[in-house]
Amino acid sequence: MKRALLPLAAFLALLALLAAGLRHDPRQLPSALIGRPAPAFDLPRLAATGEHVSSDSLRGQVWVLNVWASWCEPCRDEQPVLVDLAARRIAPVYGLNYKDDPQPARQWLAEAGDPYTASLVDRNGQTGIDYGVYGVPETFVVDRAGIVRYRQAGPLTTASLEDVIVPLLRKLQREGEGGGGGGNG
Repeated sequence: MKRALLPLAAFLALLALLAAGLRHDPRQLPSALIGRPAPAFDLPRLAATGEHVSSDSLRGQVWVLNVWASWCEPCRDEQPVLVDLAARRIAPVYGLNYKDDPQPARQWLAEAGDPYTASLVDRNGQTGIDYGVYGVPETFVVDRAGIVRYRQAGPLTTASLEDVIVPLLRKLQREGEGGGGGGNG
């Protein structure tokens, strides 16, 4: 009798694992960076000014990093949301132009609207790899101490902006005003 129950128990265990897996949103990819320092970078600006922006220069402020490319269709979908976020001036939005040709990238921003304080050239994709980017677009929120507090894989939507990004940015900004540092997000 006990031998007959063993396959049933194994089946029920597999069924429970499957049910647990189905409850997770497949777009919610885990990120080892949450709660850890943002990877260091020193990258040229897409604006072809010869200037660079480094992660060290962003310390002391809350900022958003949006990974995008001119060849990315979902990036086009999220562009109005990024323009809206930038217009709110809650935190600077930096673009990471991922594995793209600079000229089409500059042209696309000129046509679609440029929400970025600066867009940085990641031509070989190394900085994207350092951030654990699975694909474009992806967005990261980084606190004043340089700690990654949030990551969204896929395009930003009005709902994700209103429900997650804006409240988090405001919380991180308030924590900085009180001298409390980066917070726990």
